[in-house]
Amino acid sequence: MGSFVGRKKELQLLEDLNRSGRARLVVIKGRRRVGKSRLAQKFAEGKQFINFTGLAPLATITAQDQRDVFASQLAQNLGLPPLTFKDWTDAFLHISHNLENVPTVLLLDEVSWIGSKDPTFLPKLKAWWDMIHQEFPYLTVILCGSVSIWIEKNIINSTAFFGRISLIIDLEPFSLAECALFLKEIGWKGSNYEAFKILSVLGGIPWYLEQINPLQMADENLKRLCFGKDSLLLDEFDRIFHDLFHQHGDIYKKIIHVLDDGMKTLNEIRQSLGLPQGGTLSTLMQNLITSGFVTQHYQWALKTEKINRQSLYRLSDLYTRFYIKYIEHNKLKIKQGTYQDIEINQLSGWETMMGYQVENLLLQNRPLLLKSLNINPADVVGDNPYCQTKTIRQKGCQIDYLIQTRTNNLFLCEFKFSRRELGSEIIGEVQEKIERFAIPRRFAVVPVLFHFGEISDVVYDKRFFYKTIDVNEFLE
Repeated sequence: MGSFVGRKKELQLLEDLNRSGRARLVVIKGRRRVGKSRLAQKFAEGKQFINFTGLAPLATITAQDQRDVFASQLAQNLGLPPLTFKDWTDAFLHISHNLENVPTVLLLDEVSWIGSKDPTFLPKLKAWWDMIHQEFPYLTVILCGSVSIWIEKNIINSTAFFGRISLIIDLEPFSLAECALFLKEIGWKGSNYEAFKILSVLGGIPWYLEQINPLQMADENLKRLCFGKDSLLLDEFDRIFHDLFHQHGDIYKKIIHVLDDGMKTLNEIRQSLGLPQGGTLSTLMQNLITSGFVTQHYQWALKTEKINRQSLYRLSDLYTRFYIKYIEHNKLKIKQGTYQDIEINQLSGWETMMGYQVENLLLQNRPLLLKSLNINPADVVGDNPYCQTKTIRQKGCQIDYLIQTRTNNLFLCEFKFSRRELGSEIIGEVQEKIERFAIPRRFAVVPVLFHFGEISDVVYDKRFFYKTIDVNEFLE
């Protein structure tokens, strides 16, 4: 299974709950490949572990097929003779008949798959939990799955499970610190630039990072994983969308493609798709957010600190954006072997794309950004990419990352990822944003530069930036 890296906060939450002296029902959700099952397995070390995984919900899979594999896994877990269950009540009762009063973790992995073909699955699970949770105080039941939409609707927001769930973990990709630790653990020797190149494609998704060959540099790894005719990640996008959205995948793919070239408001997305006014698009966007592919960046009024109705939506899943940019339109050529010797740096718009991807990485690590600026999170009024709409009275302005603090400071953060030395032109770019920015009275704008690579002495000498922060430090 390999060494386990990171997830200290999540493991601590589980262990603290384990000391409560009563049975616990836990939900772990998150993007596919993000390490939900592995987290549950790590927590189960030193405890009795009973593990069930549902069958992928193909059209031919029946409710009885799910019960049959459940019975087979139960027999294997507990060393029992072959079993058959015609009803979920019998299956759950068989579990409780074989439980002991010792620390036990029972994992129902891909729970949406297990219950997708039988509407009685969840009611019978709930009834079983109500019956046995007081009898087995050392028991932790973990409901785990990649189809976060189903989990949100049928478990977290279900009145049937109200008051029964002790902990919900929405597992995020690895932080930059965890990524750096993982690369070190597997013995990868590349430079920080090479590391950012890999992370700009794979993000902090543990299963993707596990596929890295430590004896290869970034380009060799990416060619092997993405551009060979049998590459592991060549068809990953289609598999993800089939598993998550089934027959509704096409509309979600269209939204993803609309967001490929940058952040957009809900109305801009609606116009691009030619959709009528209504709540359908809002629901679709929320599903993409819940599934881990899109991030909603709220906007706020600087004076009143109130959240605006308008938000910006960003395609934040790094692999997905890379797939759309470089794999999707070339898939037939890749499968013919045309791309197996391609030079990664020569891909069209590679450096621009990589800068955008690293910007996404940084926005996924906001605690790290705030810490580097010595900003206490409790002092933050709002922090997001910020878009000032053009009107008669004000110019348009887009800020990579804006932090408003309670002391009326507006930290205007610029992200620059380039191996070329940054000269005085960067000051001009940020100064123009400040001039366009409608700054309320008694507010101060504090320009900050997050950069990769060298900065000319001219930039330092002019003392324009409050801080210049080298993102190399985030991997060290």
